[in-house]
Amino acid sequence: MSIQDLWKTVLGEIELQISRPNFLTWLKQSEIVEKDEKNGVVLVGLPNHFAKDWVKSRYHKLILGSLRNLDGSIRSIDYIVLNSQNAEMLKKRVQKTQASASAAFRPQEPLLELRIDPQTNLNPRYTLETFIVGSSNELAHAAVQAVIDDVGTKYNPLFIYGGVGLGKTHLIQAAGNEIQARYAKRVHVLYVTSEKFVSDVVWALRNKRMDDVKSKYRDVDVLVIDDIQFIGGKTATEQEFFYTFNTLYEHNKQIIMSSDRPPAAIPTLEERLRSRFEGGMIVDVSYPDYEMRLAILRTKIQQQNISLDDGILEHLALKIQNNIRELEGVLNKILFTQQYKGEKITTKKVDEIIQEVAHVTSKHITAQDVIKTVADFFGVSPEDLVQRSRKREIVEPRQICMYLMRDSLNLSYPHIGEKLGKRDHTTAIHAYEKISKEVTQNPQLNQKIVLIKGRLQKGS
Repeated sequence: MSIQDLWKTVLGEIELQISRPNFLTWLKQSEIVEKDEKNGVVLVGLPNHFAKDWVKSRYHKLILGSLRNLDGSIRSIDYIVLNSQNAEMLKKRVQKTQASASAAFRPQEPLLELRIDPQTNLNPRYTLETFIVGSSNELAHAAVQAVIDDVGTKYNPLFIYGGVGLGKTHLIQAAGNEIQARYAKRVHVLYVTSEKFVSDVVWALRNKRMDDVKSKYRDVDVLVIDDIQFIGGKTATEQEFFYTFNTLYEHNKQIIMSSDRPPAAIPTLEERLRSRFEGGMIVDVSYPDYEMRLAILRTKIQQQNISLDDGILEHLALKIQNNIRELEGVLNKILFTQQYKGEKITTKKVDEIIQEVAHVTSKHITAQDVIKTVADFFGVSPEDLVQRSRKREIVEPRQICMYLMRDSLNLSYPHIGEKLGKRDHTTAIHAYEKISKEVTQNPQLNQKIVLIKGRLQKGS
């Protein structure tokens, strides 16, 4: 069995269960490097000691459960740090495993640690050639092409926003890879997540080494930063990013950012940063239509040189509509089930796998969960939503709370009114009917609600 394919499937499942920033920070650069068939022990490699300790303490049970679900022979997991000293040894082990693998299985990929460019943090598998363009993302794709052709002077900054799992990371990393390839050594590209930027600033402040952070982020030609919304509300980080942004912009250095919402909808973002973000090109990536979802599935199986009945792909494209990452995760599990478990894939089996993924990612959501998630999303406190305030910045979140409690939890109107400051049930009815009507006419409101629902399911 290909241990890399096994790990790819495991990561696909885990990515649906934890927040995206946590997945990118702790697990994206992980890899199975060895499997002891005799003792059922899997060796998982991580890029540094901090990541190793964090994953072991926070995600061990989740990883082990997913591994056992896919391969019943696995009993335990050991963790190792991948570094320059042991990378060659581990690479040889993987090559040995590849050589002994069945010819029926496709070749394993090399270690992620050996694939990610250490100078840029870019993953070379994200390319424009593998990015499927459709009506939902064609403007964002065109903007990226324009930036690549005229780095630093056209559409600077480029701000791409959209919901979870719609391909924003793929597109901005593809931009970085294309710029790096086209301009070779003449352009220094750096890709980071906002969480990594925050952790670098915190580390520098604690160790009085801010000059290191300034040098790292200001001595680049292209800065690509993912999920920029997470720097909102972090004063020291916002200040450092403000100065970094200004330094790069004034020297015609390109800045590319992604977010789950437009700058105006990031409530905790400083006004001076919001103003700079809005000074460039802002484009959205919306939800893919059926044809685009089907094209993505066909491309994925072609890339992996695997055969799957087109009727199965059509059924899957119909079933999963709003999240490309979830679509790919289910496809990976289908392929694993077909290749390594030898099960026949039918539409009924596809439905079972979708239900398994939905069961894994679902959680018991309470009214208090809704209040807290909505409050976090809008940058207010849960107490603000419960109190009698009629401020505009509170009214909309409160009405969305009432809508979600009815729509997602099916709570009674009197119960909803009770939870939100002992209000009369007619207030809850009015809020639900108002949001229900507006959500079909206002794409921005619809996107807010979709994002909040995603956070509720992931518990983030």
